[in-house]
Amino acid sequence: MDKRKSNGGHSTKSKGVDKRKNIYKDALDALTVDKLRGVLTMLHKKATEDNDTAAGKILLEWYLSKPTTITDNNNTHTLDNFNIKDVLGFDKTE
Repeated sequence: MDKRKSNGGHSTKSKGVDKRKNIYKDALDALTVDKLRGVLTMLHKKATEDNDTAAGKILLEWYLSKPTTITDNNNTHTLDNFNIKDVLGFDKTE
């Protein structure tokens, strides 16, 4: 049987890195909730008691989720005496 029939005709092969076969996925199982809590406690201690700004930054980025970068897409260019009809080849008398 063709497995693509139940997949809308799309290929079932992954393109690029197959996340289902990640060799590092098993390493995440070694990190327990208690170990993660210990890391966060250490970061909190370094940020508050040792005034380590890098530790504070990491702690806040992971706790609050790092904000995405916002870009300013406003066009600040000005064009003097620009007429789109000249560019498109329209007659100026129309």
